[in-house]
Amino acid sequence: MKMMKMMKMMSRALLLVFLFSSVSSRRVRGHRAQSRQSETPESFPLDFTAVEGNMDSFMTQVKNLAQSLYPCSTQKLEREMKLQFLMNSSVTCNDGSPAGYYIKESRGSRRWLIFLEGGWYCFSKQTCDSRYETMRRLMSSSKWPLTRTGTGILSPQPEENPHWWNANRVFVPYCSSDAWSGATMKTEENDYVFMGSLIIQEVVKELLTKGLENAKVLLLAGSSAGGTGVLLNVDRVAELLKDLGHTAVQVRGLADSGWFLDNKQSRNTDCMDTVSCAPTEAIRRGIRYWGSVVPEQCRRLYDGEEWNCFFGYKVHPTLKRPVFVVQWLFDEAQMMVDNIHLSGQPVQEGQWRYIQNLATELRNTLKNVPGMFAPACLSHEIITRSYWMDIQVKGTSLPRALQCWDRSLQNGLRNHGNSSIARTPPKGCPLHLIDSCPWPHCNPTCPAIRDQLTGQEMSVIQFLTHLGFDVQRMAQQQGMEPNKLLGMLSNGT
Repeated sequence: MKMMKMMKMMSRALLLVFLFSSVSSRRVRGHRAQSRQSETPESFPLDFTAVEGNMDSFMTQVKNLAQSLYPCSTQKLEREMKLQFLMNSSVTCNDGSPAGYYIKESRGSRRWLIFLEGGWYCFSKQTCDSRYETMRRLMSSSKWPLTRTGTGILSPQPEENPHWWNANRVFVPYCSSDAWSGATMKTEENDYVFMGSLIIQEVVKELLTKGLENAKVLLLAGSSAGGTGVLLNVDRVAELLKDLGHTAVQVRGLADSGWFLDNKQSRNTDCMDTVSCAPTEAIRRGIRYWGSVVPEQCRRLYDGEEWNCFFGYKVHPTLKRPVFVVQWLFDEAQMMVDNIHLSGQPVQEGQWRYIQNLATELRNTLKNVPGMFAPACLSHEIITRSYWMDIQVKGTSLPRALQCWDRSLQNGLRNHGNSSIARTPPKGCPLHLIDSCPWPHCNPTCPAIRDQLTGQEMSVIQFLTHLGFDVQRMAQQQGMEPNKLLGMLSNGT
């Protein structure tokens, strides 16, 4: 009787393993077929000897096997990403403190997400000294916390991050102040080092020892200056992996709020600080100060004027790897450097034209980008925001658009080998999404606007009125009644 009872317990344990493996196989069925030959799954051999006398040990082995087959079961134990400083101590932050990254590994997953933090830049000793005094976290690792909790696309929660929650997630803090482009050591003429590009290379090398060598997909993502860093480094990362013999890893990019325009400011100012300096002039100065490297094909195209490669619409056509672009049509950072300040006094008519022209210019530069998401909102950065699933363009959310893009790339690989050629996604799965309405926040799913003085949430009409929007005149220009225009604004149409 005792042996029969023991056998029943064993059968239940093995049933548990089977159920876990079934769930796991369904989750990775799209990956398993192509990689079955090369995959070497982690094994937990079961010892069936002396089970009667050591059932606890046997059940521990079952639990370990179940966890290896279903990574979700281990996620509950630890959700935070842990800080790791680079082993190569010569690659540092601006002030010489060690660079590093935060990581949360996902056992069993062959997908990796490396996120580059944003935070603008400095381009001279004066601007870097000021940055060091006021934003030292972006130039030094001396006070970095030991852990970070991911949000948005870095979240471990499926309800917040439906497509990438179970990937190996890596957050690389920004401490090089060079839009992730620098590759220069400290010199006698310079008190700071700029190693943004080198930091990315070292992070990738270290991750190869943690499972990246077996990856199927590596998504290099970033926001703001990190988004620009994606455009500058996605091909370099792919070439590094190729040179190290890891040709099977599919490298892709996700650039959020890093697609800046090199247009002229609405009013010219002296280039005394990073806020008022026009992007073209700031990058011209910075690229020399940082010792920047840019994608090879773009460098050849703009030989002697490599600053052009920092602007998305110029560098994107030269890239070999696919990049999905996320860009607000009324990006707050772009407006700031263009000297458009949407607070305080109502904007003038000339500024209104400038704002609307900004959206038009962005649409023109994005029209040939295969994968993109561009809402008509006044904001900056999105992919690490907890509300990133709420924003929609033409009824499609950003996570859904990214999933469609991923499927199109997989279809391209099946038909063209390892060339990552994007193909038309299945019907009802759009990946080229851009708003057509003409005003800031005319999309009803835009993030909430708050009055800078009171902190209270504002409606779209209150916001536009606050800026000096003339409903009567605008309705006349559109050939409609003012009440109809107000109704359209309220509905976001």
